[in-house]
Amino acid sequence: MRVGLLGTGPWARAAHAPALAEHPGLDFAGVWGRRPEAARALAERYGVRAYDDVGALFADVDAVAVALPPSVQAGLTVRAVRAGCHLLLDKPLALDVAEARSVAGAVERAEVASVVFFTTRFQREPQAWIEEQAAVPGWFTARAQWLGAVFTGDSPFAASPWRRERGALWDVGPHALSVLLPVLGDVRQVLTTAHGAADTVYLVLDHAGGASSTLTLSLSAPPAAAGADVELRGESGVTLLPRSSEGAVPALVRAADALLTSARTGRPHPCDATFGLRVTEILATAEAQLHGSPRP
Repeated sequence: MRVGLLGTGPWARAAHAPALAEHPGLDFAGVWGRRPEAARALAERYGVRAYDDVGALFADVDAVAVALPPSVQAGLTVRAVRAGCHLLLDKPLALDVAEARSVAGAVERAEVASVVFFTTRFQREPQAWIEEQAAVPGWFTARAQWLGAVFTGDSPFAASPWRRERGALWDVGPHALSVLLPVLGDVRQVLTTAHGAADTVYLVLDHAGGASSTLTLSLSAPPAAAGADVELRGESGVTLLPRSSEGAVPALVRAADALLTSARTGRPHPCDATFGLRVTEILATAEAQLHGSPRP
């Protein structure tokens, strides 16, 4: 499968480009970016073509991997779908429900494959744990903490305008939901939301399986306190999300495997654009509630 990369920022350079280059089932064909000079530099590094015209890239490939801000991702991916391209997308699918719905609708109409790269869902140990816990009945409650130090450390993503504007809810909230939803079921109701320090937010969710979950999300944690934890409690006891032994590149290679399988079989992946839309809907509901709640 010939694949093109949209994006030239830190995430494209650190994860997408190396994953596409090393995947044995992909032919990494080219790069397009909003800054042509950055696209040329990244393309030269991997010996592929830099495209000035994104439409020309869509015409030359079978799939695109997207490493762009969510506000840019939606419009370009709809164009890619109309050109017949399969999609390896990033989270969040969009920052607006209507935009996310446009992507999911385009994918469904064109019958192309889509996978949204929720990192934890494609890391070996967490992936196995999620599948195991999804088969266990009787979960009563869950606690998820996704604490980043993007704004308090030396993260290359600290200058990202959309992260500055929308904060942890939209950056790490998708990761937490990607773990909780397959285990506890869809969110029936966002019960409570509250602001914490800086961009920290708290959510309490009611799930279709009967369990509740509490989420603490932040990009402003002290670096020594950063990390992600998920704890489940139920009839079978207590279990914790295991740490992953691998970084983003192997997980992204596995996400590309999932895209290839979906394209070959025609069967949607659990982390497809429709799932990405549902995550966007939940986050948008939580954000609307937060806008009506006082800050500390």
